[in-house]
Amino acid sequence: MTGLAPPHRQTPFLFIPIYEKQFMKKSSVLAYSGGLDTSVILGWLIDQGYDVHAVYVDLGQPCDDQQAVLDKAKNCGAASARIVNAQDELCRDFAFPVMQFQAKYEGLYLLGTAIARPVISKCCLKVAQEVGANAYAHGATGKGNDQCRFHFAAAALNPNIEIIAPWREENFRQMFPGRSEMIKYCEEKKIPVKATLKKPYSGDDNCLHISYEAGILEKLDVCGAESVELGMSVLPQNAPDQVEQVAITFKNGNPIAVNGKEKSAVDIVKELNTIGGRNGIGVIDIVENRLVGMKSRGVYEAPGMTILYTAHRYIEQLTLDRDLLHLRDRLSPEVAELVYYGFWYSAKMDALLAFIREAQRPVSGTVELNLYKGNVVVRSRSSANSLYDEGLATMEGGGAYDQGDATGFVRIQSLPSGVQGKMRPRRV
Repeated sequence: MTGLAPPHRQTPFLFIPIYEKQFMKKSSVLAYSGGLDTSVILGWLIDQGYDVHAVYVDLGQPCDDQQAVLDKAKNCGAASARIVNAQDELCRDFAFPVMQFQAKYEGLYLLGTAIARPVISKCCLKVAQEVGANAYAHGATGKGNDQCRFHFAAAALNPNIEIIAPWREENFRQMFPGRSEMIKYCEEKKIPVKATLKKPYSGDDNCLHISYEAGILEKLDVCGAESVELGMSVLPQNAPDQVEQVAITFKNGNPIAVNGKEKSAVDIVKELNTIGGRNGIGVIDIVENRLVGMKSRGVYEAPGMTILYTAHRYIEQLTLDRDLLHLRDRLSPEVAELVYYGFWYSAKMDALLAFIREAQRPVSGTVELNLYKGNVVVRSRSSANSLYDEGLATMEGGGAYDQGDATGFVRIQSLPSGVQGKMRPRRV
């Protein structure tokens, strides 16, 4: 296996030569949620002469009846409809490597929406290969980041596939200038949707987090966390008055157990969502810089991933040497930007993932945390790979460190400062 990409990045898609595409019937996979936008897009694609294969990628978003989503797509004329459960893959192969980098876009955002897009694209393009579809359609608008993430992923995984972004099509925008026209279209086509003409904000859910934007959140003078109906968390002030303890165990940088019980990647995230959510952990309100060049305001809640990021940082403090840890920290913003902009499937990201797999080898152990009203505080940490030597670190007498040894070290380290001090006198 030496030299090969890890399994989740080996994607043997069928590349269809351009000269063959002109003889194929128009067929498209659609990243389908069953909501208003993708229901309208499904009907519109059929009107454009496409056979549409609806793909509902299950990433842990709320859904009362997944079979009803499939039935709805078929009843609306889809050539096929299927559900692809990618929750564990999202956590294990995408979110956890990002966490190992401690990557946060602009210092705060844990990338829960951004990292889901390459997973959705991968699943949809696999279906496209299976059904012989020559197009990939999505419902991202021409104003946001998701259009880039879907497009970049598709271009990397199957550069010959046609990418359909209806919101960037003039005839689509003319047909549907607003939600009222979309609802009317669904009524005429007898497409059942649950939609209203007025919505205070929009949301996007998966097992990692929930994001909220638009509507009332576009007004910067309102409190974001108090203006939305939180789905995973409570506000810190409404959390219990008692400290709750939780223990996270890591192996090679990956969380493998909560409170001593080993679980799958997605089950770890979900359990920590529950634990962190009831303690008001992981709600943020930010104004971020989109790739397309505008600033947007969003509220995010990610209780489980917030706990994991914190616990992971504490176990790294024991197990990684200074220079490797600092190098990783310098790369962290690079990774955050690559994920946020949509370049998960890129040579640069492949190289960075190879680096982090090697760097995380010693990152194993257990961290105990205290959770209290939005705060995550370390209680204890332990690792068989710990580089912490109490005999060296102790401030008490004796120990394994001879302070006299530092004399020559300090003199050598101060040489540049002394030379500069002579040449560039500073005022005292």
